[in-house]
Amino acid sequence: MENTIFDQATDFDFIPAPFVPFKDRALCEKLRRLSGKELEKHHNPDFRIKVLHNPHPVLIADLFTRIKESDEQDKRCTMILGNPEPETYIPLAELINYHRVNCRNVYVFAMDEWADQDGNIAPETYRAGLAHSMLKHLFYQIDEELRMPLDHIYYPTNANIGHYSKLIAEISGGGADFCSSSPGWTGHMAFIDPVDEFIKPTMEEYLQQEARVISLHPLTIAQNSLHGIFGQSGYIAAVPPKAATIGPVDVKNARERVEVHALLTNGTFSSWQRMTSRLVLHGPVTPLVPSSMLQLMKTQVYVSEELAAPFDCWDKVGY
Repeated sequence: MENTIFDQATDFDFIPAPFVPFKDRALCEKLRRLSGKELEKHHNPDFRIKVLHNPHPVLIADLFTRIKESDEQDKRCTMILGNPEPETYIPLAELINYHRVNCRNVYVFAMDEWADQDGNIAPETYRAGLAHSMLKHLFYQIDEELRMPLDHIYYPTNANIGHYSKLIAEISGGGADFCSSSPGWTGHMAFIDPVDEFIKPTMEEYLQQEARVISLHPLTIAQNSLHGIFGQSGYIAAVPPKAATIGPVDVKNARERVEVHALLTNGTFSSWQRMTSRLVLHGPVTPLVPSSMLQLMKTQVYVSEELAAPFDCWDKVGY
């Protein structure tokens, strides 16, 4: 057997660092070896996985179709969306403007927002804020006569975080029509991280949890230090230590869920999401990999060909 850092049958074995949420290296090695169309097979027929060249336009088209139908059929459309997503929202707004779609029936709930060490949630004026990004790149990009009323845009605040889940249920009539997500390095959905504030002994208890402020996992802070809003330079001291987030119950109650696995490090092959994707799709359903909860639900997952690519120990390649 080739001796690589991914093989368990080596002459050097170890226990992963304490902060690593999911530590079963034997299972991780098994999942790591899945690639390409192998990733599409799943025992739950309602958990659908599709590997395709570029899933991002599919998400934009899906969002536009829902918004257009809400106008044509004069029906309410409630969506839970992640941020920052300018690459989604700017073309979406342009489609709305071009086709003159009225967004009067659209209600949008932001998944999450940053918070300080005391749990105070960042205001929408915070330049690196998630609500700030959603307002700037979605709401204000839509022509004024077409955009939804400002009070149809919801995001976590100090005033509403205690009842944010109830607010989603109330406005949507029991659960959002649509929930769009993409897993973080820890496998988180929104900022539902594998941290003490969310860990429960059973999935039944786990899935009943509502929105709250949590302490971010170290990997989530490291991940976001590579994002454009924090300079893409590992400036971890710039990333807030806590965040407000929807809860697992908001994901469970959504009528439809779509998740996209396509994040690359600024367009390179490098991606912290590649292994996370395999854990989310085919690992155990566990609070240690939060987005694995989707395996229990009717969900469409799109995986880019780049994320589905095989990987191994490449000793001549650096960061």
